[in-house]
Amino acid sequence: MTEALLQVKNLVKFFPIKRGVFRKTVGWIKAVDDISFEVYKGETVGLVGESGCGKTTTALTILRLEEPLKGQIIFEGKDLSKIKKSEMRKERKNMQIIFQDPYSSLDPRMKVKDIIAEGMLTHNLFKNTRERYKRVGELLERVGIPAEYMDRFSHEFSGGQRQRIGIARALALEPKIIMCDEAVSALDVSIRSQIINLLKDLQEEYNLTYLFIAHDLSVIKYISDRVIVMYLGKIIEIADKREFFSNTLHPYAQALISAVPVPNPDYKKERIILSGDVPSPADPPAGCRFHPRCAKARKICAEVEPELKEVKEGHFCACHFCAE
Repeated sequence: MTEALLQVKNLVKFFPIKRGVFRKTVGWIKAVDDISFEVYKGETVGLVGESGCGKTTTALTILRLEEPLKGQIIFEGKDLSKIKKSEMRKERKNMQIIFQDPYSSLDPRMKVKDIIAEGMLTHNLFKNTRERYKRVGELLERVGIPAEYMDRFSHEFSGGQRQRIGIARALALEPKIIMCDEAVSALDVSIRSQIINLLKDLQEEYNLTYLFIAHDLSVIKYISDRVIVMYLGKIIEIADKREFFSNTLHPYAQALISAVPVPNPDYKKERIILSGDVPSPADPPAGCRFHPRCAKARKICAEVEPELKEVKEGHFCACHFCAE
């Protein structure tokens, strides 16, 4: 994989904190703070971290459902951060998203066939309604739902079925990259494996690229080719999946790995217990943002922000002591 489908360069997205009668801006929530990474054609990149670290905001900003404050979003050589909203609407044909909550992401007033066909209608993909609904039926069958159910409403389906409908909606425009925003976290464990295997099969069949957002590292280990770890709006580690799980470098990522349950009652695994709570993104610590909770922290960690450096080929880490 040498050709980057998506390049994110120095992306920044802050949200204003407004107070008072006149809604004056008194501060900023630093949701995504100067991050850079690449996604190559045909791969799955797992984006992991605690809730509130900026994973979902990153995906929404790439799609420009949230407008970036700074930075570049280069998709197939075109900088999406510079184009008009009307042009961006056309680009979204190639960039789709599967949302986390299958209960709120589908319009309850629309029939399933119209939910899936809406994008096709917007982008004029088929000449008439019959062709659109024929394609809807094919997509439903492909994701495991009988085509004759297309006249039903979303409330008539279970959570797993609704997420399958969300996947069919994302596939309808034949995108090149799909953002999977916690696509299985709201589902029962028995259903998760089915949806994950479906996503893997669809990737091979349609030559898809995924940015897979999750906080469950066991899911990331199964589906991803590379792993990106975020903490408090910053990327702290990037590595190939095998390298990441066998040689984790950043202390925060090591703590995440130690929390993954092992299906062997006889195996004694040492847990790394982090002290304190995650700081507020409105007032992140100076220097390394993880230093107040890090057992390896030294004076420099509170004063100098570490750069994301390539420690070994393809393995990047943002820690002053990654090489130790």
